[in-house]
Amino acid sequence: MVTPKLDYRWHLREAMATCGMFSTTDLRPLLAERGIDLSPSQTYRLVVERPERLSLKTLEALLDVLGCSMDELVEPVAAAGSRRRHRAAPGGGPLPEKDAGLGGLRPSGPGSCPSRRRSCPTVSCRAPLPNLRP
Repeated sequence: MVTPKLDYRWHLREAMATCGMFSTTDLRPLLAERGIDLSPSQTYRLVVERPERLSLKTLEALLDVLGCSMDELVEPVAAAGSRRRHRAAPGGGPLPEKDAGLGGLRPSGPGSCPSRRRSCPTVSCRAPLPNLRP
């Protein structure tokens, strides 16, 4: 029996967009309030790339800032069986459709955010977060 290799999709950018944060500079002070001091370049890489290593304190701070659970931020998936390298989107998931992106997640007005489930704890957004799984 072959055990499948595991991989994951990183949904930090989508979770940030749900809370009305569209810039990495929005995240940095919120992490600093929780004792996580990242440089601007570290914060940028955390948001736009899929991290290979992440401290539990940083993960805990991200979950607190975004008001989401770990399974909404990190989605476990089975690794592709092929050895061929496929082009991937930043964050490790498949490439989005041509017209896909954050457009559907953008708030419709200042301080508004799509509401579905629970409150977003950031200062600029208090609307419920959607479930990020497809």
